[in-house]
Amino acid sequence: MRNIAFARTLAFAGTIAFAAALGPVLAAEPKPDFSIKTKWVEASVILDAKIKADPALAANCLAEGKKWTEKNRTDADKERKQDPDLFRNAWSFERKYETRSVVDGRYVSIVRGDYEYTGGAHPNSSSDTILWDRSAGKRISIRPFFTETADNGPTLKAMRQGVIASLEAEKKKRGVEGTDTSAIEAIEPKLLKIGPVSLAPSTEEGKSSGLTFHYAPYAVGSYAEGEYIAFVPWETLKPYLTPEGAKIFGGARPKDDEERPQ
Repeated sequence: MRNIAFARTLAFAGTIAFAAALGPVLAAEPKPDFSIKTKWVEASVILDAKIKADPALAANCLAEGKKWTEKNRTDADKERKQDPDLFRNAWSFERKYETRSVVDGRYVSIVRGDYEYTGGAHPNSSSDTILWDRSAGKRISIRPFFTETADNGPTLKAMRQGVIASLEAEKKKRGVEGTDTSAIEAIEPKLLKIGPVSLAPSTEEGKSSGLTFHYAPYAVGSYAEGEYIAFVPWETLKPYLTPEGAKIFGGARPKDDEERPQ
């Protein structure tokens, strides 16, 4: 879809890393698994191959994606009736579901990326995560891996400390340290406030090396800084693991995962 590809182009242009990777990303633009195209709206949902290989997971993600596109179409139609001048070009929406890791053959971490362009100065993008339990056939949280996950409790405080350290190191690496410390400090030690979380891959097969937290542009810095991914190694959280948590964590974060574009 032309407008969606254009929106993604502008979104990636926020950082040098995105710009450098732009050509191959656009060249490999996958075919949507669901799409809507009208005079005023273009919307699509894309699942990666690993997700599509699991019928229950694929159905779950696709149902959510379809509901999202339909809501965007309804909202766009409402806005167009109220202010037709907003629609000089069709509004564009895209949702991608991408596998982050598969741990113990059971837990599938997925990053859900949303992109939208509604005619503003630049597109908007956001990230969320899904943790799918193949054995239970449903979405779960990371709570079963930790002895306690109370707001402001020891586990979440340790997670927050690890997140802040990771973000500060990444900002220093990018040469933007100190530019927006308030955004980082605003991260709360609460499971529903600390940020979208996924199980990081590991050098040890079937294990996770820790937790990665995914922050879209604007979440912990300026739009130009782009996306941030904070990594907290499992060793940091070892004192708080349940037997199931101790079972799934191990190894180190792969080098290619550390260097993945952000």
